[in-house]
Amino acid sequence: MARVAGLIYLLVVLSGFFHLLYVPSRLLVPGDAAAIMSRLIAGESLFRLGILGGFVCYTAFLVLPVALHRLLAPVQPTAALLMLVLAAASVPFSFANMLHKVAVLPLLSAVSTPGSGATATIQAQVMQHLQAYREGNGVAQIFWGLWLLPFGYLVAKSGFLPRALGIVLVVGGLGYLADFAADLLWPGYQRLGLSSLMTLPAGLGEMAICLWLLLVGVKAPQPAVPA
Repeated sequence: MARVAGLIYLLVVLSGFFHLLYVPSRLLVPGDAAAIMSRLIAGESLFRLGILGGFVCYTAFLVLPVALHRLLAPVQPTAALLMLVLAAASVPFSFANMLHKVAVLPLLSAVSTPGSGATATIQAQVMQHLQAYREGNGVAQIFWGLWLLPFGYLVAKSGFLPRALGIVLVVGGLGYLADFAADLLWPGYQRLGLSSLMTLPAGLGEMAICLWLLLVGVKAPQPAVPA
């Protein structure tokens, strides 16, 4: 059961890394709309693969908390149910938010049509969709942080998974929430480059628990020794 959960988690991690980090690092240039448009036109296939990776990630993330609930419900049923609900709640919102990226595709096709030209109107529409997607991800980040709190608690309390990983997951969840609050309340926060630092514990904790479940599994309870 632990290794099945680890395998699903690995799919979430890999597709999420590709969709949320790798593709944007290749195509998006902060503060330069013209460069973004040029890269999107040249790398449209990569952009489309990134969208597919997003749908794969969120589909797997809908299944993941079910597998983790089966594993961790005996530890504390209420916390396990809360983990399941908070994780699953983010998925419909994340799918809806992906529509902003899907809406960019016909705009790129219009620009690529011979004789149409890259009009300022199309470029503005693309930037609006990408900005709306970024802001939507910020809202989804609330749930990405909240579900890690009961998950980390269950891991720390389980006795069959490393307590330290549970603590890191809780810190990571708090980091997500703090990052969202800072971005909302502090104009210019993104320019400081602190966001990646705030979300680092979550990334490390999730990668570590994913590999632990997949490669190590759980520590089986030892049978009682007769007196």
